[in-house]
Amino acid sequence: MKKVLFVILAFLAIGAVQAQDFSIGPKVGISQGNISVDGDGYESGSDKLGYHVGAFVRMGGNSLYVQPEVLYTNTGGEIKQTQGPEQRTFEASFDRLDVPVMVGFKLADFFRIQGGPIASFLLNSEFSAEDESPDFNNSTIGYQAGIGLDISNMIIDLKYEGALSKQAESIGGIPTDQRQNQLILSLGLRLF
Repeated sequence: MKKVLFVILAFLAIGAVQAQDFSIGPKVGISQGNISVDGDGYESGSDKLGYHVGAFVRMGGNSLYVQPEVLYTNTGGEIKQTQGPEQRTFEASFDRLDVPVMVGFKLADFFRIQGGPIASFLLNSEFSAEDESPDFNNSTIGYQAGIGLDISNMIIDLKYEGALSKQAESIGGIPTDQRQNQLILSLGLRLF
């Protein structure tokens, strides 16, 4: 009886695995990021063009899937400080390890919508003014949402990333609410 139950469970597991979609592969892309700033005398400056490189895994069925990714990301932006008629511009650059976990719905064989959380871990940061340098947080939490296309073994994603936690609490001791936001375009290649 135990052997029959084992065989039945084995066939059910094999059927479930065959019904599941599993893909893995590299992913590269570009982003346009900025730093949203809310503080007296400070405002957001120009966007910065960035890039990312890493890998993804997609698991799921015909309509619902989960896609975790691990990406090395370079991004940043500008912060403007206004004091009377004087204005200064600071440039920030971040090297991060990003781990988004996207949950998506396939609306056709090739079109997808997706969204989910992202955890970002700061590897390195640069700020153009040493005397005003913010104390950047080592990790932040955010969200990503967007659309995607599946063309043959390529996946193309267009996503918006917003921050749920602050990148830094202050600049030069003056409290601000700094958050990293970006628009992301990426290309993945399904190896299998």
